[in-house]
Amino acid sequence: MCGLAGFLTANHDAENRAKIITQMTNRLRQRGPDDAGIWLNQDDGIALGHRRLAIIDLSLAGHQPMQSHDCRYVIVYNGEIYNFLELKKELQSKSHAFSGHSDTEVILTLIIEYGLEAALKRMRGMFAFALWDKKEKTLHLARDRIGEKPLYYGLVNGSFVFASELKAIRAYPDFHNPINRTSLALFLQYGYVPTPHSIFKNIYKLTPGSYLSISSSKASIKALPKPKIYWSASQIAADGIANSLCLTDKEAIQQADGLLNSVIKNQMIADVPIGAFLSGGIDSSVVAAIMQANSARPIQTFTIGFNDKNYNEAHYAKAVAQHLKTNHTELYVDAQQAMRIIPQLPMIYDEPFADSSAIPTFLVAQLTKQHVTVSLSGDGGDELFGGYNRYLLGKTLWKKIALLPYPVRLIIRKLLLSISPAHWQQLLKLMKLPNIGDKLHKFAAVLDAKSPELFYQQLISQWHNSHDIVNQTVAMIGLSTTLFQQFEAMDFIEKMMITDTLSYLPDDIMVKVDRATMAVSLESRAPYLDHQLIEWMWQLPLHMKVRNSTTKWLLRQVLAQYVPIDLFDRPKMGFAVPLDAWLRGPLRDWAENLLNKKHLKQQGFLQAEPILEKWQEHLSGKRNWQHPLWTVIMFQAWINQ
Repeated sequence: MCGLAGFLTANHDAENRAKIITQMTNRLRQRGPDDAGIWLNQDDGIALGHRRLAIIDLSLAGHQPMQSHDCRYVIVYNGEIYNFLELKKELQSKSHAFSGHSDTEVILTLIIEYGLEAALKRMRGMFAFALWDKKEKTLHLARDRIGEKPLYYGLVNGSFVFASELKAIRAYPDFHNPINRTSLALFLQYGYVPTPHSIFKNIYKLTPGSYLSISSSKASIKALPKPKIYWSASQIAADGIANSLCLTDKEAIQQADGLLNSVIKNQMIADVPIGAFLSGGIDSSVVAAIMQANSARPIQTFTIGFNDKNYNEAHYAKAVAQHLKTNHTELYVDAQQAMRIIPQLPMIYDEPFADSSAIPTFLVAQLTKQHVTVSLSGDGGDELFGGYNRYLLGKTLWKKIALLPYPVRLIIRKLLLSISPAHWQQLLKLMKLPNIGDKLHKFAAVLDAKSPELFYQQLISQWHNSHDIVNQTVAMIGLSTTLFQQFEAMDFIEKMMITDTLSYLPDDIMVKVDRATMAVSLESRAPYLDHQLIEWMWQLPLHMKVRNSTTKWLLRQVLAQYVPIDLFDRPKMGFAVPLDAWLRGPLRDWAENLLNKKHLKQQGFLQAEPILEKWQEHLSGKRNWQHPLWTVIMFQAWINQ
C-alpha cells in the first residue's frame, strides 16, 4: 500500500515546487516506508509525489512516480489490482512488453491500450491514483468502485492539490482553508464526514467509482471539475433487483462459495508475508477458512482479546483457528493499553472520526504488522449479505410504528420520555433486560419520524439535530432521504443496505481500517468488496441474505461447509470497547478538559449548553450518551491537535 500527493499550480518556482511536493509526500511516510519519489514538470505546473509500501515487485522496477513505455503518462498509485496478471497476459498478446512485474506498470499499459475509462472498468481491485497526460496536459484522479482507498482533492489559494490524506494537503504552504461547518454538523450526526465533503472548505473526497480531469493552467484555478462516474453501486443495486437470479438454495450456496474462493485466492497474491484478521465472527471466519483451503501451509491469523467478557470474542476466534489449523496469534489487552491509543487517534485519522472501534482496529493492526505485511479482512460482509442487527430491527420497528397514527405516536413518545431510563429500569426490573430504560428512550426518539427514510436517518444518527449544535449552520438533507426515494421498489432492508454501502461503508468502515493499518504500514484487503461479487449478490433475492429473522443467511451456509455451526451460531457482538464506562471513569478528566465550557465558547464552533447537559446526564448514569459525546470529544481532540 502507498501514499500519494501532488498539485497543479501556476504559483512557486521550480526549486520551491520540489521542496513542497517532498514536504507533502513526507507527511505520508507511514503509508509507504520502503521508497519515495517525486516527478515535476515546471512548464505545466504539475508535481507528483509518492511513498511506497512494496507488496508486488519489490525491485526498483516498481518505483513511483512511474512513466508509461510510450512516455505519455506518469502515475502515482495506491492500491492493488487483483487481476493484474490476467490483464498483463491480455496486453502481452497485443504486443505490449513489460520491464517489471508490478501492477502499476499494467495500469499504465492498460490506459495506453484502451484509454482511461475503459481501463478503469477492466481493473478489479482497490485503488486511488493520479495520472498526468503529457500530451493533453491534463491531470486525472481516479478512485476504486467502493472507496477502499482514500483520495482528497481541492483548491488552495488558486492551486489544485490532492493527496491520500489531509495531512499532506495541509503541508501545502498556502493552506489556510477554514473548517467547513456543514461538514462538522454532518460529522456530529454520523460520527464521520461523508463523501464528497471533508472537514475543510474547498477540499473534497473523490466519490467512489469516479474520476475527474483537470487541464494545466497558467492562471489560478477558480473552479473544480465535476467527477465522472464509471461504476455506480446504486445503479448496480437497482439493476440487480430488476434482473434477479432464480436459484435454488443449493445453487446459491455453491455459486457463492465458488465466487468467494476465486476472489480470496486472487487477493492472496503478494511478494511479502500475508495473513488474516480473525475476530471469530462469520465474515472473518469465512475469509480465514477459504484462505486456509487455498493454502498448502497454515495461514497466519490474528486476534485482539479483552479481559471484559462483554467485549471479548477472542475465545471464539481461537476455536475457529484451532478447527482450521491456522497459525494463530492472539493478544489480550487491558483497558489501560487500549486507552493509550486514544490520544493518537486525531493524528492517525487526520480528520474528525468518532467510531470507537478504531481503537481495537489499530491494536489488531499493530499486532498483525509484527508478523506479516498484508492481511485480509471481513469488512463489507454486513452491507453485502445483510448482517447488521439494525436491518432486522429497523424493518420490524418501522412496520409497527407506521401502523400508529402520527398524533398517537407523539403521545407515546412524550409518555416514554417523561420517565427517566433509571426509573424505567426499576419499573421493569422483573423483565431482567439490560439497559431497557435507555432502549425505551431511543425507541421514543424515532417515533416522530414521518417516513421510512427519516426513521432510518434517526436510527443511524448520533445527534438527531446536529445543525442545532453547530453555530452558523442550517438543517441538511439526510443521507438516506434521496436514496430511499430513489429505490421505491426495494424492500426496506435493501434500502438500508444500499444506503450503508454508499456512505457508512466507505466513509466509516474503510476509513477506520485504512488509517489504522497504514499507521503501522500494513496493507489490508477486503475480499467482500470485489465488484463482481457485489454485482452478483445484488442479483440475489433478499431471502438469500435475510431469512426467518436470520441475518447473513447465505454466508452462514457457506461457512458451515468449513466450520461446525456451533462455533459461529451466536448473536452478533461487534468490535466495540466499553466507552460508556471509560468516560465515567479513567477517561473522565481528559474528556472534561476537552469539554471545557469556556474553551467551547471561545472556539465558537459548538453550542456548549446541550453538550454539557448530556455530559452531566452521562456522568450521573441517568443516560448513556457515549456516542453523541464521543463525536464532540473527538472533534475537540482533533482541533486541539
